Amino acid sequence: MRLVDYPTAPTDELLERQDLDGKKEAKETLEEDTSALADAQRLLWADGRRSVLVILQGLDAAGKDGTIRHVMSGVNPQGCEVRSFKAPSAEELDHPFLWRPTRFLPAKGRIGIFNRSYYEEVLVVRVHPTFLVPQRLPHDLEGEALWRFRYDAINAFEKGLVRGGISVLKLYLHLSKEEQKERFMERLTRPDKHWKFSASDLRERRFWPAYTEAYQDVLSATSTEWAPWYVIPADKKWFSRALVADILTGHLQGLDLAFPEVSAEDRQELEAARRELEAEE
Repeated sequence: MRLVDYPTAPTDELLERQDLDGKKEAKETLEEDTSALADAQRLLWADGRRSVLVILQGLDAAGKDGTIRHVMSGVNPQGCEVRSFKAPSAEELDHPFLWRPTRFLPAKGRIGIFNRSYYEEVLVVRVHPTFLVPQRLPHDLEGEALWRFRYDAINAFEKGLVRGGISVLKLYLHLSKEEQKERFMERLTRPDKHWKFSASDLRERRFWPAYTEAYQDVLSATSTEWAPWYVIPADKKWFSRALVADILTGHLQGLDLAFPEVSAEDRQELEAARRELEAEE
């Protein structure tokens, strides 16, 4: 199954506007959604029964950092936290692969963002099997048996999260190889972007076919009714950011959230406090 044929976000009308004429409207949509997202996040916090986990996956230069910066620009930092998943530590290697994300799940009322995630354990380790050696896996978990086991474990893990009140929004920023080259070249030619380039980025680019195959299998095996994948066309940053904001805002607005009810006794106390303050004037 080709990535471009896989599930798209629900905003089909916006998906049809990936030309230059749609740039102004996409920016306006982003502004509207970031404002609405701030309101929705405030309600999520006040309601205190649900939380949201956003998983951002994509190859190098797909725009994950920029997406987080722009989409979450209006959200109260106290209600949102970002976690980047680098190579696992020695302690993490001593535990099952889903132990690490469990420690960083968002608390009730909060939005958690995984910049890359536990999905690296069915992506990068598949492209680089030697990374599995330090994990000291059972001998019967090799090849396809390992990937099937991990797909099933991820699906069950996410189903448990959703059942427990944590929404799981999975976004894959789908970047073309040509656009990645352009972004790498920009990082190499602009002094203010030199810091963003790593030699490892170029090394990983050589494995493009392997990563494409790995992502295709992951999306097919782990896009579920309770935690579907959204494939976000990422060649145009303004479009991908607008689309991500639209998905996140729409999801939050669709949750059964409400401000806490105030009891009759509490209302009496509030009224007494109001009268006391008025008397000071």
